[in-house]
Amino acid sequence: MPDLSSIIAKQRKYFESGSTRHISFRRQRLLELKAAVAAREDNILAALKVDLRKSAYEGYATEVGIVLNEIRFTLKHLRSWTNPSKVRTPLICFPAGSAVYSEPYGIVLIISPWNYPFQLTLAPLVAAMAAGNCCVLKPSEFAPRTAALISEIIADTFAEEYITAVEGDAQVSQALLDQKFDYIFFTGSTAVGRKVMTAAARHLTPVTLELGGKSPCIVDRDVEPETTARRIVAGKYLNAGQTCIAPDYLLVHSRMKPVLVEHLKKQIAEFFGQNPQKSRDYPRIINRRNFDRLQGLLKYGHIVFGGNTDAQDLYISPTLVDNVSWEDPIMQTEIFGPILPIIAYESVSDVIARIKSLPSPLALYLFSNKEKVHKRIFNAVSFGGGCINDTLLQYVSPYLPFGGVGDSGIGNYHGKAGFDTFSHKKSILKRKLRFDFPLRYPPYGSLKFLKKILR
Repeated sequence: MPDLSSIIAKQRKYFESGSTRHISFRRQRLLELKAAVAAREDNILAALKVDLRKSAYEGYATEVGIVLNEIRFTLKHLRSWTNPSKVRTPLICFPAGSAVYSEPYGIVLIISPWNYPFQLTLAPLVAAMAAGNCCVLKPSEFAPRTAALISEIIADTFAEEYITAVEGDAQVSQALLDQKFDYIFFTGSTAVGRKVMTAAARHLTPVTLELGGKSPCIVDRDVEPETTARRIVAGKYLNAGQTCIAPDYLLVHSRMKPVLVEHLKKQIAEFFGQNPQKSRDYPRIINRRNFDRLQGLLKYGHIVFGGNTDAQDLYISPTLVDNVSWEDPIMQTEIFGPILPIIAYESVSDVIARIKSLPSPLALYLFSNKEKVHKRIFNAVSFGGGCINDTLLQYVSPYLPFGGVGDSGIGNYHGKAGFDTFSHKKSILKRKLRFDFPLRYPPYGSLKFLKKILR
C-alpha cells in the first residue's frame, strides 16, 4: 500500500502554494486531461471491453464521449463560473455591496464504482479540477484493466502532488477514508455510502454520495407502445442493466400491460438478436459474485422472456419477469442487472402510494401523454431526477444537476452543479467607512424605527 499520509501531505503543501487557484492553471490542466484521454481512446475502449465486454460504440457513448463533453463544456464556461456572483444588499447594511466567491475546498477524495469505471472516475475529477482542488482518485478494483489505465493516464499527465490515483481493494479504500480530506465524492451502493459518510463524520468532512435504489418506470395506458418499449429496453439493458439510473421495475397500467410486454420482447430481439449472447452490443456481468446474486433473483416471479444464463461467460440474457410480489427479494433490493420485473396497476393513486412507501429512488421514468398525470406524480413523489417519455437522458445534459435524495444520495454534479459541488461558497459583504447608522450601537434608540428598517 502506498504511503497515503505522505501523498496527502504533498498535496496539501501544493494546494497551499496557491497554484491551483489560478484560472489559467485550471484551464491548462483540463486541456492536458482532454489531450490525454483523446490520445488513449483506443486503449480505454479496449480496457472497457476486457472489464465489461462493452462494445467500442457503447464504451465511447457512455464513457469516453461523456468525459470529453464534460471537459469541453467546463472549459467553455469556467471563467463565468469562477467570477464572483454579486447579490443584493439589505438596507440595514447600507452603504455596502455583497458577493459570493467560489473557492476550492482543498484535497478531494473521489471513490468510483465499476459499472462505468472510466466515466464515473473522470467526470467528477473534471469538476474538482475546475473548482481548483487537488485530488486523490480511487478507481474500482472490480474493473482492473480500466483502473490500471486511469492510473497510467494520471501519472503520465499530472504531478503526484496535484492529482494521483491509488489502486487497491476495500482495505485501501478504508485506509483512504481514515485520512483527513477536505471533500469526499463517492459513487456506489447505498450500503457502502453509509460507511463513507460514517468515516467522513469523524473529520467533519463534507460529502457527495451518488448512490442508487429501485428506480421505477411508470407506463400509462395512453402511450404509443412501440416507441415506449424501444426506449425502456434501451435504458434498461444498456451495460447489461448495470446502470444506477436504469429502470429497476415497470409499473404498467393493466390495460397496457399485455401489448407492452409483446413490444418489449420484440425490441429486445431487434436490438440484440435471437441470441443476445452472440451480440457484439451486449455486455457481461462484472464478476461471478454479481452473476450469482442476479441468478438467484431469477427464482422469483414468472419469466416471460429471456432468463438464459452462462456462468463461464458471466452472461445473463435480457429478461422480463411477471407475477412478482412486492415481498419477493427481487423487489426488495436494487437489481442492477438485466432483469426487469413487470407489475400491473389500476390507478395513479396506487402507484404514488406504493412508490412513496419505498426509499426515494435515484430516478423515475414516466410514460404518459397526460399533463395532469405528470404533475400529480412529480409533485407527490421524491426522487433524484428523471424523464417523461424516455429513460436515462436526464443524465447526459450538462445543464441538469445529477444526484439523488435520501437513500439514493446526497448532493449533485454535472456542468455548473459539479463546479459548485467542489467549491466552497464564501460570502463577503463590503462596507464603506464614510457613513454609519447609529441604530446598531448602544444606547439603543426607537424599537419602532428598527422594525420599520428591518421590514
